[in-house]
Amino acid sequence: MTPLLEVSGLSMHFPVKSGLLRRSQLVNRAVNNVDLTIMQGETLGLVGESGCGKSTLGRCIARLYKPTAGQIHYQGADLASLGQKALLPYRRDIQMIFQDPMESLNARHTVQEILEEPLVIHGIGSASDRRKEVNRLLDLVGLPKRSATRFPFEFSGGQRQRIGIARAIALRPKLIICDEPVSALDVSIQSQILNLLLDLQSEFGLAYLFIAHDLAVVKHVSDRIAIMYLGQIVETASGDTVYQDPRHPYTQSLISAIPVPDPTVKKERIILSGDVPSPIAPPSGCHFHPRCPACFEPCAETAPELKETDAEHSVRCHLESKA
Repeated sequence: MTPLLEVSGLSMHFPVKSGLLRRSQLVNRAVNNVDLTIMQGETLGLVGESGCGKSTLGRCIARLYKPTAGQIHYQGADLASLGQKALLPYRRDIQMIFQDPMESLNARHTVQEILEEPLVIHGIGSASDRRKEVNRLLDLVGLPKRSATRFPFEFSGGQRQRIGIARAIALRPKLIICDEPVSALDVSIQSQILNLLLDLQSEFGLAYLFIAHDLAVVKHVSDRIAIMYLGQIVETASGDTVYQDPRHPYTQSLISAIPVPDPTVKKERIILSGDVPSPIAPPSGCHFHPRCPACFEPCAETAPELKETDAEHSVRCHLESKA
């Protein structure tokens, strides 16, 4: 089956300016040589600690950032190499839901204006058609029609995120990048938003790149899961496989940190030593080796490649070749 979107060798490096003349001497390797695929109608969960580069990767795929290197293949085009004008037709198909809906919604615009804007930019429908479409979008995300005349600050956090979701589906995209869409919400509201996303996926056949740091949330919505550490994908597999048979020591540590809702069950925690290294000066060899409890000789010298160990299960770790 042909992937809906295929990312190969994607890197995003930011220059770090310092000194009196503010010259770029260092480089922040936020995303470094990432490969991933997203199939039509599936949800790929992307998990990692804060600062690992997962949000930057999502913004590169949405082309909010122009990648430093690599390719983003979509419908025969390399989105990474296209200019802003050539990107416009593809922006209809790839949309984004942001973590903080208050920051991503224009506080000076009404909901009507916010939801109409993508339709106006792409020249879709008359003014009357767009008003009807806004009402339909509000209904789809569970908001009353009277919401159209109100401003974002008049809504709760969960309601604002529903507006953000309505904006994301306004152009009927094929892929939506969800950048921690529930992390800023109360737990009771999180489940409502997650169920809304699943309902919309079922109705419109949407594909999601679901970015989060909470593995329990990701498991609930994802078909496959990719684990990210210091700008690189270290493991990919189906959701069940990641939970039942994690191969990378970092993934094993993340799984061990998930609380079990049973006080009689004792779970052994894998505590990692040290802090996450800086992406400005990543460790040699395997980026995880300074914190890895299973580190051995090659880890500090040679960078492992992301290799397929079983069907649809890939791991970036020297332990796999040792086994």
